[in-house]
Amino acid sequence: MAPTPLPLPLPLEQMPGVGGGGGGYLPAGQEGGPRINTMSMSVLIDFIIQRTYHELTVLAELLPRKTDMERKVEIYDYAARTRHLFTRLNALVKWGNSVSKVDKSSQIMSFLDKQNMLFVETADMLARMSRETLVRARLPNFHIPAAVEVLTTGTYNRLPTCIRERIVPADAITPAEKRQTLLRLNQVIQHRLVTGKLLPQMREFRIRNGRVTFEVKHEFSVSLTVMGDNPTVPWRLLDIDVLVEDKETGDGKSLVHPLQVNYIHQLIQARLVENPNALSEVYNCLHYFCQSLQLEVLYTQTLRLNYERLDDNNITVEEYVPGVKLTVSYWRDLKSELGYRLTVQSDPSEIGRPLAVVHVPSLGAKESAEVADRAVRSEHLSMERLIVHTVYIRSVSRLSDLKLEFQAFLKDVDFNLQGTPAILTVPVLSPCLRAEQIHITIDTHTGMFRCHVPKHLDCPITEEMQDCLNGDRGKLPALLSELRFWITHRRCDKTLQHLPATATETLPFLTPPEQELLQPGRHKIYVKLHRHPNIVLVVQLKEKSTMPNEMEYTFHLGFVAFQKDEQDVIDDSAKQLVSVVAQPHSDIPKCYSKLMRLIEFDTFVATHGPGTEVDAEVSPHKRKSNGDLLAPPAKQQKTIFPAYFIPELAHVVAMCDEKIPFMNLAQTLSKHNIPHSGLQVEANATSLVLKILALPQPGKTTFVNQQQQQQGPAAGTGENKPSGASGLPKIEPHVWDDLMRRVLSISVRSQTNKNSQVRIWVVEFVFYSTPLQSSHQKEQGSRRTVYLTYEQANHDFSKTVEDLLNDWSKIVYLYTLVYDFAEQLRNKRLSLCDMLVVKSYSYMNLLLGYGPKKEVSCNIYWSVQSHGFRLTFVGGMSAVNAHSMMRDQLAQHLNQQHSLTQIAQILHETYNPMSSIAKLPVLPFLGIPVPVLSFCMLAQSPCLMRLTYQAVYCLELRFRANRLVSIRDGASSRFERNVVEEFTPIQGLKAFLSKYVDESAAYRGRAAHEDDNPLSPMEDAFGGPSSVAGVSAGGSSPFLCTGMRGPQSPRDSGLRFPAPHTPPSSSNPHTPASPHPSAGAAGGSGAQGHGNFNLTSPPAPHMPHPSPSGLMPSSPLNPQPSPHMVHSPGPNTLYMQSHQDSPFTAMSPANNNWPGSPSMPRPSPRPGQSPEHKSTGGGAGGAGGPDRAGSRVTLNRPWAGAVPTLLTHEALETLCRPSPHPNKDINVPDMSPLERFLGCVYMRRQLHRNIQSEETLTALNSTEPGVVLFKVDGLQCQVVLNQMHMQTLHLKISQLPPMPDKLPPPFQLSQDDLMVIEQYFDTRVAAPPYRPNSLHSICRLLNLPAQVLKDFVQIMRLELKPELGGDQLKWTVQMCMRMPPSAVPIVPIGNACVVLGRMKILFFLQITRIPYGAGMGVPKDWKDSPSLVLPIVYDIQTNVTQMAERTGQVTSPTMTAASTLLRRFAEFNAQQNQCTLFPAITDLLTNLQLATEMPQPPPNQSIGPPVGVGVGVGVGVGSSPNPMMPMQQLQPQQVGPQGPVGPGVYPQMGPNPGGPQ
Repeated sequence: MAPTPLPLPLPLEQMPGVGGGGGGYLPAGQEGGPRINTMSMSVLIDFIIQRTYHELTVLAELLPRKTDMERKVEIYDYAARTRHLFTRLNALVKWGNSVSKVDKSSQIMSFLDKQNMLFVETADMLARMSRETLVRARLPNFHIPAAVEVLTTGTYNRLPTCIRERIVPADAITPAEKRQTLLRLNQVIQHRLVTGKLLPQMREFRIRNGRVTFEVKHEFSVSLTVMGDNPTVPWRLLDIDVLVEDKETGDGKSLVHPLQVNYIHQLIQARLVENPNALSEVYNCLHYFCQSLQLEVLYTQTLRLNYERLDDNNITVEEYVPGVKLTVSYWRDLKSELGYRLTVQSDPSEIGRPLAVVHVPSLGAKESAEVADRAVRSEHLSMERLIVHTVYIRSVSRLSDLKLEFQAFLKDVDFNLQGTPAILTVPVLSPCLRAEQIHITIDTHTGMFRCHVPKHLDCPITEEMQDCLNGDRGKLPALLSELRFWITHRRCDKTLQHLPATATETLPFLTPPEQELLQPGRHKIYVKLHRHPNIVLVVQLKEKSTMPNEMEYTFHLGFVAFQKDEQDVIDDSAKQLVSVVAQPHSDIPKCYSKLMRLIEFDTFVATHGPGTEVDAEVSPHKRKSNGDLLAPPAKQQKTIFPAYFIPELAHVVAMCDEKIPFMNLAQTLSKHNIPHSGLQVEANATSLVLKILALPQPGKTTFVNQQQQQQGPAAGTGENKPSGASGLPKIEPHVWDDLMRRVLSISVRSQTNKNSQVRIWVVEFVFYSTPLQSSHQKEQGSRRTVYLTYEQANHDFSKTVEDLLNDWSKIVYLYTLVYDFAEQLRNKRLSLCDMLVVKSYSYMNLLLGYGPKKEVSCNIYWSVQSHGFRLTFVGGMSAVNAHSMMRDQLAQHLNQQHSLTQIAQILHETYNPMSSIAKLPVLPFLGIPVPVLSFCMLAQSPCLMRLTYQAVYCLELRFRANRLVSIRDGASSRFERNVVEEFTPIQGLKAFLSKYVDESAAYRGRAAHEDDNPLSPMEDAFGGPSSVAGVSAGGSSPFLCTGMRGPQSPRDSGLRFPAPHTPPSSSNPHTPASPHPSAGAAGGSGAQGHGNFNLTSPPAPHMPHPSPSGLMPSSPLNPQPSPHMVHSPGPNTLYMQSHQDSPFTAMSPANNNWPGSPSMPRPSPRPGQSPEHKSTGGGAGGAGGPDRAGSRVTLNRPWAGAVPTLLTHEALETLCRPSPHPNKDINVPDMSPLERFLGCVYMRRQLHRNIQSEETLTALNSTEPGVVLFKVDGLQCQVVLNQMHMQTLHLKISQLPPMPDKLPPPFQLSQDDLMVIEQYFDTRVAAPPYRPNSLHSICRLLNLPAQVLKDFVQIMRLELKPELGGDQLKWTVQMCMRMPPSAVPIVPIGNACVVLGRMKILFFLQITRIPYGAGMGVPKDWKDSPSLVLPIVYDIQTNVTQMAERTGQVTSPTMTAASTLLRRFAEFNAQQNQCTLFPAITDLLTNLQLATEMPQPPPNQSIGPPVGVGVGVGVGVGSSPNPMMPMQQLQPQQVGPQGPVGPGVYPQMGPNPGGPQ
């Protein structure tokens, strides 16, 4: 048989047992273990940490009981060992991180050794079994009976009985048997205790559960039992519990170690055997041990106190015998024969007693027992408590002895000894706050006396008093007296804390005063009054002889002067009662004081004045004062002041502070010769009052004196004399007498302003009623009061009196106006009550209410600074007061005429026109190089107003009677033949105003004798309103100087004028006559041939003009043309007849014209023309007359606006009130017709200037006035003003026929394209807010080649009608005419944003995202739609459209995407024969997407208006994104078949049927 081949060895990783396969011989987890014993790193670190923590815990337990040096040594050893251990651990960890390869090799070797060992052991075991075990192996004899028993019965009962006896425990007794046994055991123990000998200290015990427990309080608790009922059986000790604790140093741990307890347990148990007094032996052993432990605890606490908190000077352990006594000394600094010690010891005579405390010097038995009970015989065993309580008892004893010494020299004083620590309080003054008493206590550490005053911790006397208490006490009474005066000084400071005074103990006297009171060393204080620097109040302090704790006060008033040295001479006026002495200015400050005079006060009289009563009840210590001064005597109660408050001092200081200003004021009034009654106390002592008996009459003399005082000597020479001095109102004697009868009293009082805490004078005027009744609720009674306030801070009483006289002049001058006005107001024929209402008259101000609802107000008062009346205007709840614009002119008129009646008439007549003018906007125009105001109002006189528009045009408005207003062009001078340089004549003004003329009102304002022939403006000075002495030609005056109406006769001889020097002209009222008398014979149109035609001035405003013959255009106020039109701008009031045009008559030079400065009209060298002159050609202006066309042409002449045009107040309101735009397609805010007209004229003027400045635009002559005609690149353009309302501009474009010698252009715009341009001009360019830069942009677009212009027209069409873009467009487009603020700053903001240069076109488009989420018929929300302004550049040569980008400009992602789309379109859709501008824009609007694009809208979504900021400002939801470029509400056009939108091929959009109608 062939031999069996040996099995091949398996690889290492496939061997059984490797990798936890379960087939090996090694236990799991030990296959790859090392050959030697190893330990895990985590286990090693855990062992090291546990060892370190264990050592640290042992140190914490043992160190508190060791000395300082031993603790330091132990801590150092512990740190060194721990550092060495962790250093080795650190090295081991570093080594372990770098031996990965060694570990792997070691594991492999260990695994191989284990495998080899297993093989060897296996072979040895098999050999041993074959040689030894199997040789003697035999099968045992089977125990058949046991097997049968187990299989049949399931039990086996043949085991040996020793197993049951030795291993199986016996059955436990039952609970009933257990209870019976314990009860029997309790009886045995009770019998043993009754029959045995028991100590008194162990009488507290309890028997329970077979054991008896004895407890001795604060020492120990022990439990015993007996093991049988035989009397000879000894006691069995069960448990010992030591009750001694150290709660201060023990940290809550037990003071006895368990090993010590076990030792004591064994010792006592041994002594209990065969001992007849076993229980006494138990008590003796444990009692001695617990007392020794208590002494040890006290000793340890004493050492700790001495080491941590106290030193050897405070507390020291003098003797310590363990288990016997502990002696501690304290207060070692005190000089005592025996010293201060306490000894804690056990009783040597009787061992069963607790620890006792012995004091040296000895304390009473009661105090000593109390100390022991508190500190030793308590649960809290504490040496600190023992020492503290001992020190407290010692302190009380020493303070009680000191109290007896104080009572020897302080009689009837309430001392108080209380508190822990004990404090002895000694009152110094009477009454005295507890915080002001001397607090004397004992230092617990040193036993020395300590004293202080809590309220005055900085008192310097307390240190000296403390030294006196600890040493020689003979100086104690003197120190108490000094402290009493010192505290009284502090009380004075506290009393004056809220008074305007300061207390000081010294004054800087250059030489000591001679008065004995002021000598050094006396107890006194000086009180400086803040408001009176030269007044000093000297307060002398004295102790009462009978009651030293009470103080007496004596007051002296001193007058002090200031000097810088001894040579400084002081005037005797310093002795007078004047607050500030006038002294010459000196560079050296006067810091020394000199007492000039000293007056002693009677304290009782000074503190008990009128209204003050004294208590009749007097106590033996002090007088009770009555502090309540205001209550009646029967109900008066005593005011309890604080102890630190000195009422006498406060009363005297307040009295001086109150009365000194009154005395100064009384002296000043006497100097001004104003009689007064002197200082008095009012009833019930409420305040002080100074009654003025009479005030002088303000007049010219008083005024000159005031001017001389304010301006110096030059005022009396006539120089610098105020302009209003000569126009002061005249005070009639009867008016002055009536005012004096109404003055009931004039009282001067002093008060304090609650806000600023400044003293002020309050002057009260009491009048009896007023001559003018007002509607104010508080002005209905007969008693009228006027309160005037003046400050007292400057101490200038002369100025106070002058201010009072000035305010008195306000009352008097206003009363002169009111007195006359009241008489005229009661005249019912003047109807002044219908014009206004008197809202308030307070003698200082007159408040008039006027207007339709009497809600606007005019306040009239006299101004001392301007020496004239001033007016202020206040609007109402629903109306503004426009008269603020002519406030100065009205005030000038009132100061000249001194008539409130005329002012009331003017305010009533001019309220409506001024309110209309106030509705014009005055905001500046921004976004232009130089911002200017839209309208600027300049008042020239109460009836003359000038309006400027954008600093270019000027309107002159003159207010007339009968609710009429005349308007003329302010650019035409009224005094010369030329035009004012600053302004430009308004072309078409006459025709525009004629649309608002009311013929019936013009006839009412015209007199029967007025002439229809207007005069030349050169003849205005001899009879017009601009003349000083001119009188109106006709009409009646509603307010004359006498308050009556004038005669109504048209042939009044007083209104005749000289014969005219100018022959009559045509009967057109709006056609000016010849500018010169020599040209008058030529008739109405003959003046056009004159060489100086452009120097024509407007005619005289007071002259009438003939009415047109059916040539009046229709207007809102004149629906039907009238054959007669009367134009009479002249005023019909006496005021308007005689009033001058400018309030600055005397100051304006003769050759200075407005607007440089206001000027007076000057008389013309030409004679005037009589209004009596009748036109002989009156019938020439009838209907169908030959001058109809000439009149219409004349209305549009530039100088036609110089002729005044009469309008009613209603027409002016219509002219100035904002109204909707006539063209409903233009969605702009409401604007007044006048502003729209001037804006159109301004735009037309700017367009004319652009045509002249641009080389590409050629101006053409036009036969029609006001029409701008020009041509550009084959197009003829005509800009005209809408003649229907003259508020809109329209553009008409037509193709020019080709020249005969030139070929026709290859490409021309269609008629539809021209209509789109016209409509775009009307709605986007020439629309509000009328920016001329928009004209620049449109003109530059018209100059482009026809092919390029065609694409711009397509963009315009898409902007006007966005629905033509279809559903494929995602964005709406707007073309910017001006640079918007949100665009890239390539062009300045507001400038024209269409720039041409180098064959390139730069323009800006604003695109707005069409919102999603709207279906058919659902409006879109344009509120949050994003909007972009794209700068586009089109290159004409390369036919490329792209975005303009600046280097370094940060753009948004959407802008970058738009630029990328345009570049891609230019790259892939290049066309040579067709412009790519509009296709590129269409592609951009179709394909541009946002970064956060929402889902695509439904395919049938309609396009609505865009949202964003284009040329103007943005609007809200559902409106046009730009109010300056509104969307046309047009129906979508049917577009034919459209091809694909791409390069070179794009649909032709339908024509726009818009355009101006």
